[in-house]
Amino acid sequence: MVLGKVRALAVYFDSLNENNLPAFSGGDQVSGRVVVQVSGDVRVRSLEVTARGVAKVRWTESRNTGANTAYTQNYTEEVEYLQHRDTLIGEDRDEEGPEEGLTVLHAGLHEFAFSFNLPQMALATSFEGKHGSVRYWVKAELHRPWLLPVKVKKEFIVFEHIDINTPLLLAPQAGSKEKTLCCWFCASGPISLSAKIERKGYTPGESIQIYAEVENCSSRVVVPKAALYQTQTFFAKGKGKQIQQLVSNLRGDPLPQGKSQSWEGKQLKIPPVSPSILGCPIIRVEYALVVYVDVPGGLNLSLSLPLVIGTIPLHACSSRTSSISSNCSTLSWLGLSERPEAPPSYGDLSISESQRRECLHGCERSQDQDQDQEALLTYITEFRYLPPPLYSEVDPYPDPVEVCSAAGVRRPDTCPSR
Repeated sequence: MVLGKVRALAVYFDSLNENNLPAFSGGDQVSGRVVVQVSGDVRVRSLEVTARGVAKVRWTESRNTGANTAYTQNYTEEVEYLQHRDTLIGEDRDEEGPEEGLTVLHAGLHEFAFSFNLPQMALATSFEGKHGSVRYWVKAELHRPWLLPVKVKKEFIVFEHIDINTPLLLAPQAGSKEKTLCCWFCASGPISLSAKIERKGYTPGESIQIYAEVENCSSRVVVPKAALYQTQTFFAKGKGKQIQQLVSNLRGDPLPQGKSQSWEGKQLKIPPVSPSILGCPIIRVEYALVVYVDVPGGLNLSLSLPLVIGTIPLHACSSRTSSISSNCSTLSWLGLSERPEAPPSYGDLSISESQRRECLHGCERSQDQDQDQEALLTYITEFRYLPPPLYSEVDPYPDPVEVCSAAGVRRPDTCPSR
C-alpha cells in the first residue's frame, strides 16, 4: 500500500512453522512486529494493533408467503474468541486535537514489537466453509493528522488439540446390516454387510484399515464400496444447515449372485482435511466412514461409522495396544477363536535394563510429536486453500409444511422395480 510518504505497512509473526505459516493453540503467546517504511518525515498520531478471533455463520433462504409475495430470510450468527488491542505509538486522540504529542518517523524502516496471549480456553480451529468460517487475525492501523489511516491485516492459524490417544477414540467401531430386495410379489435373497475399523480417532495422512464381509444372496450384481464424508453443520437463529462433502473413497470387486467378499484391512487414506470441530456452538465439522453396497436399480445398503479427525497422532504405546486389541476383536468378530496360552510364572520373567529403557522411550512423548504436528499443519493449510468442493445440502431442521408436501409427492422406495 502506497499512501504519500508511507511506502509500506506490514505485520510479521515471530513464530512460524516449516511452511512459514503462523500457527498457535489456546494459551500460546503470539508475538511479532509491525514494520513501517517511510520515504520522509511522517508525523504519526498513533499506531494501533488489534487482534481478533471470530466464528461467523451466514446464509440466506427464499420464502414464499403467497402467490405473488416472496422475501429473503437472512441467517447470521457470530461467536467471538479473541479481542485484544494495544497502542504501539502515541495514544487515542481526536482528529482535531493538539499536535504537540505527535511522533515523527524519519525516512527508513521502523519496527514495533507486539505480543499477546491467546485465551486459556478451548478455541475453535481455523476453518473455511461454505456458510461460515473461523478466522483469527492481527490488524495494524497507522493514524496521521488530517489523513486517512493506513491499515493492514494478517491472519494466523489456531487449532484446538484433539488427542486421539484416549480410550474413547481408540475403541474399535463396528456394525452390521442386512437387506432383502423385493419387486412386487417376488423377493430375492438378502444382502448382508458387516464392517469394522480399528479405532474412532485418526489424523490426516493416516490410512483407515477396513475389515468388511459382504454376502450377496440377491439376484443382482452388487459392488461393495467405502467413502469418507465430512459434514459441516451451521447454526443461526435456532435453525441449522448441513453441507456434506465427499473426502475420499474406494471400491471393491463386483459381487455376483451367491458370492461373498472379504476386506482384510483394505486401506482408505485420509487426505488433507481440517480437524473435527466439536466445541463451537455455531459450527460443527464431523466425519464418518460409510461402508456400503451399491445395488443397481435399488437403494444401497450402507453402514456409517463415526470418526474424529484429531491433531495429536497415535503414540507408539497406543499403537501397539490398539493393534493387539484390534486383532483380538477382529478374530472374535470374524468368528475365529484361538486358545490362549497359560501365563508364565513371575519367577520366569526377567527384564534387562536395555529393554526397560526401550519401553520407557517408546511410551514417552518425544520430539517426534512436534514433527507430527508440523506435518499436520501442512495438511490443514493445504485443505484451507483447496478449491471449493461439490457440496450436497441437507436441512436438519426442515419446515413442517415442506415435510408434509414432500411426503405427499414422493413415496418411500422400499420395493424398487426391476
